[in-house]
Amino acid sequence: MTLQILILIAGLFLIVGGAEILVDGSSSLARKMGISEFVIGLTIVGMGTSAPEMVVSFIGAVNGNADISIGNVVGSNIMNTLLIAGLTAVILPIAISRENRKVDIPVNIFIVALLFVLGMNRSLFGKGDNMLSRVDGAVMLLVFLTYMAWTFVKGKGNAPEAGAKTLGTGISILMTVGGIAALIFGGRLFVNSATAIAKMAGVSDKFIALTILAGGTSMPELATCVVAAIRKKGALALGNVIGSNIFNVLFILGGSALIRPMSMSSMNMVDFGVLAISSLLLLLACFTGRNNKIDRFDGTLFLLMEAGYLAWLFLTI
Repeated sequence: MTLQILILIAGLFLIVGGAEILVDGSSSLARKMGISEFVIGLTIVGMGTSAPEMVVSFIGAVNGNADISIGNVVGSNIMNTLLIAGLTAVILPIAISRENRKVDIPVNIFIVALLFVLGMNRSLFGKGDNMLSRVDGAVMLLVFLTYMAWTFVKGKGNAPEAGAKTLGTGISILMTVGGIAALIFGGRLFVNSATAIAKMAGVSDKFIALTILAGGTSMPELATCVVAAIRKKGALALGNVIGSNIFNVLFILGGSALIRPMSMSSMNMVDFGVLAISSLLLLLACFTGRNNKIDRFDGTLFLLMEAGYLAWLFLTI
């Protein structure tokens, strides 16, 4: 038990330290490249912190376990928006730019609709099966590549942040990559040790799956967004959440479907409904309370919805 507790602490240390290094390195990289911190959060940071979800889902696809691949992505996206964006906004209200409101947040909503339309044919149209085919996967990857290319093009020409320290390009890249690596490795240590401690304490496998394992793959996003909020870099945090959501659905599920077509017959409509509502809440936050900002009221609402969803999971599983 003592050894597992020490490993748990080491994992948390790597997560927090990795998040701080990643935020500093990626912010500096954004200034060196002349693009916004939001774009860096949306692309490099969002994809980097989604690496745990990618590994879990791709392994699930290779092993023919579609429930792991799809459930992992849906659960992570719900947690990204409701828990991570919610907690970040409670710490520091997140400003939403005109571009976020008109493009990025609607794209986040669009990918949820796309997943539903492509994967739920029988439920929607009464034909075929509820599954993601290889063609569906190819379509999702094409949408992902198109959006990423467009994001980098429209993000160029950003003015450097006033008074902010810019590191050398090599150091910035090294810190960004090193921060992501520390987050991933630290998250793995944390999940493995926490699971071992829970088993030693006699906690049920169901509880472990719903809490430790479900939250473990979202730990990098959580740590990065909290550190970004403390550093008053809300744009980076928002980009991380939206980028991770888009990467999870389009790249991870698209890639998983290319590896092996995946049945979505076990997809719970409540889970899908919560996923859809969470994506809509980001857009709604633009027009409620303090316009164009996810404020503390919105963040509290997000957290309450996440708590309600987790309570429903515990009662129905």
